[in-house]
Amino acid sequence: MFKPLAIALAISAAFPAIAAETTPNKVERVTVTGSNIRVSQKAGATAVQVISAKEIAASGKTSVSEVIRSISANSGNSYNEQFTGSFSAGTSGVSLRGLGQKNTLVLINGKRISSYATAQNLQETFVDLNSLPMAAVQRIEILKDGASSVYGSDAVAGVVNIILYSEFKGTELSAELGSSTEGTGQTEKNFSIKTGFGDFNEDNFNVVFSLDGQKRDQLDQSDVSWMKEGDFRNQSGGSLNRVITNYYDGDPTKLLGGPQGPIKLTDYGSITDGKTGQVLAYNNAPYSTLIPGIERYHAFARANLRINDDTQAYAEYLYGFSRANLTFAAPLTVSSTLRAWNNQKQALDTINNKLPVGHPNNPGTTPLDFTATLFDLGKRLKTDEVTLHRVLSGIKGTALGWDWDASLGYSQSTLEETVQNFVNRYEYEKVLKDGSYNFADQSKNSEEVRNRLRLSTLRPAKSSLITADISASSAELFELPAGSVGFATGAQFRQEKMDSRTSDAVLSGTELRPAINIIDGERKVSAVFAELNIPVIKDLNVNLAARADHYSDFGNAFSPKASARYQAADWLLLRGSASRGFRAPSLPEITQSSAVSYGAVVDPRDPIAPTKSRGVTNIIAANKDLQPERSNNFNLGFVLSPTNDSSIGLDYYNIKQSGLIGTQSGADIIANESRDPSKIVRDDKGRISTLYRQYSNMGDRETSGIDLDLRQRFNSKDYGSLKLGSQISHVLRFAEPLSTGEPLTDGAGSNQFGSIPKWRAVSDATWDIGAWSTTLTWSYVGGYDQASASATDTTKYVDSFNTFDLTASWKLAKDTTLTAKVINLSNTRPPWDSSTDFFDHTQADPRGRFASAKLTYKF
Repeated sequence: MFKPLAIALAISAAFPAIAAETTPNKVERVTVTGSNIRVSQKAGATAVQVISAKEIAASGKTSVSEVIRSISANSGNSYNEQFTGSFSAGTSGVSLRGLGQKNTLVLINGKRISSYATAQNLQETFVDLNSLPMAAVQRIEILKDGASSVYGSDAVAGVVNIILYSEFKGTELSAELGSSTEGTGQTEKNFSIKTGFGDFNEDNFNVVFSLDGQKRDQLDQSDVSWMKEGDFRNQSGGSLNRVITNYYDGDPTKLLGGPQGPIKLTDYGSITDGKTGQVLAYNNAPYSTLIPGIERYHAFARANLRINDDTQAYAEYLYGFSRANLTFAAPLTVSSTLRAWNNQKQALDTINNKLPVGHPNNPGTTPLDFTATLFDLGKRLKTDEVTLHRVLSGIKGTALGWDWDASLGYSQSTLEETVQNFVNRYEYEKVLKDGSYNFADQSKNSEEVRNRLRLSTLRPAKSSLITADISASSAELFELPAGSVGFATGAQFRQEKMDSRTSDAVLSGTELRPAINIIDGERKVSAVFAELNIPVIKDLNVNLAARADHYSDFGNAFSPKASARYQAADWLLLRGSASRGFRAPSLPEITQSSAVSYGAVVDPRDPIAPTKSRGVTNIIAANKDLQPERSNNFNLGFVLSPTNDSSIGLDYYNIKQSGLIGTQSGADIIANESRDPSKIVRDDKGRISTLYRQYSNMGDRETSGIDLDLRQRFNSKDYGSLKLGSQISHVLRFAEPLSTGEPLTDGAGSNQFGSIPKWRAVSDATWDIGAWSTTLTWSYVGGYDQASASATDTTKYVDSFNTFDLTASWKLAKDTTLTAKVINLSNTRPPWDSSTDFFDHTQADPRGRFASAKLTYKF
């Protein structure tokens, strides 16, 4: 039943990018992500998923982000441009095992690249996948195993190594045009150019260059038919999403004026159960961007030059530009909680927001509290422009049986965020005092007054990275009875800097209701590492690795790892690994940083609504005394090949983290107010207005799960070839404490700690026959429990959902190919999630069916 070398051929099919080219006289050694030693085995001791350029093309994905985020191991807590309310709008990251973007290391050609210019969720530093070139990608290797011993911090959950072309012959041009079929008006345009010249073996040099671009229209909630009305009362736990505004004295039924613009008279009870009367409210859908409009361009160039038979020099340049346009929010609503930043105090000042006596909108004889939305100023708009540069040069070669490589690199990510139609605090105070702005009937306001109030600002940010790497390895250090011992060693140095600022308008106290994410820090990191590959007995190899890091801000970290690979039979490979790792505190967490964000809490001591959620301001500070998060990783698996055209890979992972860095939850702070009242600021009515938080090393986390990789190929002389593949990930446990000092609570299969479905799977079938190639991709996301479901949510469960993508390519001529694709073939809607506005954007998107056509020409 089992053919000779069947396991090798099957694993080669399962992991094509790490398969060595075999000839009758020579076995070529290759370097696999996760190791520095060049080996000839076709699968290593740890699981590596490889996505080739051909598979990327067949998937129909149009960006690096779409390709990486679609893998089954990206189980939760990762964000793309749908997260429009963040300080990193328009970006995209990856979160292996649901451990967050800060725990997944992204490399370009095995080397680090600068993180995004500012932080996601105030504390997560990450590589923006939207800044990386799609046309230059030769393959993507995903190591689903902790690799701190090889790469250092932030490889706790695994590594994504994006391999760009180092050589390309000829020229390839492509152009693509697509559009939503669902009437949203969203279109997408893509183009790419890839070219190369020079043959390294014959000409002693080669050069490769690529350029790609993408442009896509903005998608607002009001563009999507089933979301535009904001009425979800037909869903369990759903409601009529209306924002109540324009009222006096804290009572929504005391109307300030009447209907105007988008503000309509609405029954109070239709918005909040148990209420009576009428209120003025508006539908927020036109002011909610689901997917920003984007324009992106990427370029990549690499040159290789042979110096002599044993030495070559290389140089790379990578450029990325991305612009994201979105509606940040509805026009500003002014109320008694109106604030402005006091930079001297490093705190927020409350702005007096009472209608003075004599104001046209105040009929009484005393100053009057009021709430109003300044609709005539227009939507608040945001544009984020991001530029990424990376320059890398190096020299590598062989000497005395050793392979060596030395390189220097510099990369930088810069952000310019501009906003429009925000409000000038000082002009607002003037018009409030002199009565020149009419809140009740804004049509009476002059354009001169509106322009005085409007405020546009610029927020700059920059992150940079300097790297120096040197490594050497020998696949045959010395001989043992079972084979050659391999050894690798090296040293690395890097300097990280982040300078994320706020606008001058915020610092001067000019901007009303500011959000702030100031990060100002740098660190130097030096490291040495070593790796040993030992053939213990025939077909059993043990790999030992260790790394020592020194960080200029917190000190030292040591990361050991041991792994084993056992070829038990031609058809069976057993593998496993155990390691210790760490994640260094990010620069936002440990350096001179401060942040202001807005959230909501339930305060049992609230004098007005002790059971209702109330909006509060969070002021968050860094902590220079933080220690790194520590981790223990364990992996065990096998690869089974019953025939030379099939393989089954099964891997178990277990990750335990301690000293997780975070801030005390709002509920914790409120529950312990008597112990530390300085963390809470209350207004003159006794209601919470501000919570003060600081990063600290807090609780532990445990996660475990299983990855299943299935591959099967059928070949027929008459019917072509059919290739089937499926990657399935199952989360067994994802546990954290709900609050400081409490035992771990398992959140797998719920949205307790961000939505973590227990099951995710991606399956595909590719049929090649003659001039045709067709791929059908099935993506499955499992359902999950509602950990924080509302009282009216009777289902308390978010359904699973399936999407299907279809691509079909026709080779019109030897050098010309036409490809048609349909994304979300069945036009499946994301499932209802009552804890969000409709659906969880980390798991799905609202575009519906999307069709496109692409023409590719090679010469």
